[in-house]
Amino acid sequence: MKASPLHLAWCLAVCAGAQAQSNVTVYGLVDMNAGWTSNLAPNGGNTLRVNSGGMNTSRLGFLGSEDLGGGTKALFQLEMGIAADTGVADNPLFKRQATVGLTGRWGTLLLGRAFTTVYDFVLPYDPMGYAPMYSWAPAGNASGASKYGMTLAFDNMVKYAGKVGNLSVGASYGAGEQAATGDGAKGAVAANYAAGPVSVVATYERVKGNRSDVATVWHLGALVDTGRLKLQAAMRDYRLDPSAPGPDVRARLYWGGANYLVTPGLTATGAVYYQDVRNVPRGTDADPVMIVGRLRYALSKRTDLYLTGAYAKARHGQLVSLARDEAGFGSTQRSIVAGMQHRF
Repeated sequence: MKASPLHLAWCLAVCAGAQAQSNVTVYGLVDMNAGWTSNLAPNGGNTLRVNSGGMNTSRLGFLGSEDLGGGTKALFQLEMGIAADTGVADNPLFKRQATVGLTGRWGTLLLGRAFTTVYDFVLPYDPMGYAPMYSWAPAGNASGASKYGMTLAFDNMVKYAGKVGNLSVGASYGAGEQAATGDGAKGAVAANYAAGPVSVVATYERVKGNRSDVATVWHLGALVDTGRLKLQAAMRDYRLDPSAPGPDVRARLYWGGANYLVTPGLTATGAVYYQDVRNVPRGTDADPVMIVGRLRYALSKRTDLYLTGAYAKARHGQLVSLARDEAGFGSTQRSIVAGMQHRF
């Protein structure tokens, strides 16, 4: 069927209007580093490697919006993590984020899988930011009885974020989707108040397991940002009430540090993390501590070079790791890496 000139003009007008009101962005981040880490294998020793994700997790994403009028927009986001050293992507594919929602003057409402409200509000109070390798703020270290952290993301989630004056608030709920029992349900709320250079945050999270295990987590944090110097400190209280007989699990994580702008392009970061493990048999409490230092040099607004060194130690011969996702095989672990990060 041959289209008439009038029909073609109408199609072009509709397409032009749609283009003016909506947009889709392809974005990503590639973070790679090379260096050595001790006690990364069961036989000990030092491991030399090229690795993905020193300052941030490598990722690829698609972000879009449509202007609905009256200050309201429809949103969607699909984001996958990538191990850039091997090229392997997340499985499931969009494990990081897969959401659709609305945003307006009243706030933002999302449905799908995304980072929790606690994650969104607490991570800006971490001196190491979103580093997967040298920060225990998201989930603690990955070794032994020491990983007492927040839940990073919820499936089947309804999530809200809004702001009134200096106060930002958020809430998220992940449905367990099990008939009548409520098992697997997850909830989180948070509030942040900012006044000039000072900000404070408080969050609460409750996760119900599949056997009536209930974990509750709360955070308190504060930061002072003068522009050139940023000081950050926070604490997390973790409590797990298991359904099986035995003691409850208790742990508290404390951290603090600073970011200092040495020159317009060079930032120096230092941080300390300490995990106080409680309610475990005498002589088995790891109580690990980690000290981290980093130099970050901005080649441009999108490209950075960095040099990071870290040391972690646990008590009573317990295992410790510098990362939240990689187990260590000793009571100490050291690492030094040089890397590059590029955003697009």
